[in-house]
Amino acid sequence: MTISRQLADYVATAGRQLLTDDLREAACRSVLDLVTAAAAGIAAPGPRAVRQVARMTMAGGALPVWFSGQTAGLAGAVWCNASSAAALDLDDGHRLARGHPGAAVIPAAFAAAQEMDTTTEELLQAIVIGYEVGVAVGAARRFYANTGMWSGYGVVSALGCLRRTPPEQLAHAFAIAGMSAPNQLHAGFGPAFRAQEGSDVKEGIAWSSLTAVNALLLAEAGHTGPLGLLDNAEHFRLDGLAGDLGGQGYVARSYIKFHACCRHVHAPVEALLGLLARNRIDPQAIEGIKVATYSGALRLANRPRPQGFTDIQFSIPYCLGLVAVDGPDALLPLTEAALDRPDIVALAEKVSLRLDPELDARFPAETLSHVTIRAGGREFVSPVTAPRGEASAPPSWRDLEDKLRKACRFVATPAQQEQLLAASSRLRAGDHAPLLDAFATIRLSPG
Repeated sequence: MTISRQLADYVATAGRQLLTDDLREAACRSVLDLVTAAAAGIAAPGPRAVRQVARMTMAGGALPVWFSGQTAGLAGAVWCNASSAAALDLDDGHRLARGHPGAAVIPAAFAAAQEMDTTTEELLQAIVIGYEVGVAVGAARRFYANTGMWSGYGVVSALGCLRRTPPEQLAHAFAIAGMSAPNQLHAGFGPAFRAQEGSDVKEGIAWSSLTAVNALLLAEAGHTGPLGLLDNAEHFRLDGLAGDLGGQGYVARSYIKFHACCRHVHAPVEALLGLLARNRIDPQAIEGIKVATYSGALRLANRPRPQGFTDIQFSIPYCLGLVAVDGPDALLPLTEAALDRPDIVALAEKVSLRLDPELDARFPAETLSHVTIRAGGREFVSPVTAPRGEASAPPSWRDLEDKLRKACRFVATPAQQEQLLAASSRLRAGDHAPLLDAFATIRLSPG
């Protein structure tokens, strides 16, 4: 039996099972975090463009384009909402898959849940299943590729679960989605670009979600795909790819982000903030900043003068300059006002990056850095620092609520923030209707 068929059988079986309390809670936490990311990202340049194009190419449909007052069909709503969720790099991530499942799976699950009028338990089950399949495929690959290469499998799983797509059609949906995903690969199965730079494509997350929605609908209409796509030991570790599904609980093993930038930037930011706070260093007195880190962080573009808003999210030097000058909340959220600031560029140009072999040996299981600040003729050295929000030290529900308030303070009124938090708590209590209402009625941008 092909891997695609095994994935389809798992989705059909898992959709009939009861959620455990820990997975149910993890799914609710993931939703709250994703709501924060999508609300904070609603006004970013990328989502604004996606909504504009969706109005031209995908008009029609009654599903909400979150927080915009706009509506669309299934594919258009998922495309727009995934774009907002991924825009600021505030969405969750998964260490094993080295990417971001929530921005793809959760918008798709909510769109299908509203279209199919499902129960809250069915919605949360679909989210759990979407994470389980998407992360499994991402973790099994033998090459690095952006999230869009594998997140569509999670989208197909969540949609297929809620739409009760027959396993035979679902297997073809996986194959169509996998073949149609924006893989961004060379023939040698490596990234098609050397440095990870910022752009509104955001790892192909939103576009692969769009192709995955269409893949499922195509399969339900009789379209076929290459069912053996995943059955390639050269590209994927096949042992356990499908056989261990349902026992991994991947939705409970994501990390949460408290800065609107690539995860590789977080450890240097946390290390720098710790040094500044402990030693009361005046940013104006900084003569140099040295960052010791791992190879993944050095693959970022890391431009001291970013070439656009999103490029800031992929620059360790510029992000360090922002938090040094503007304080710990400079990246929660990131706004367009952060771009092209001479004072930040001046400090960013004092940052040097180097590979630390010991830290690199611990990557990708851990993403660690340490920072040295030179100021006033002295050197201040941080301990080896991990990002906040790791799965091994998960934030509390209150931490996630505080993240929403901070991240959304420029786009949502206090009353709107509290409405989103109350609706998220109602989901936790077993009722997702208030969130559906909030998505449709709260307007955070001109759209």
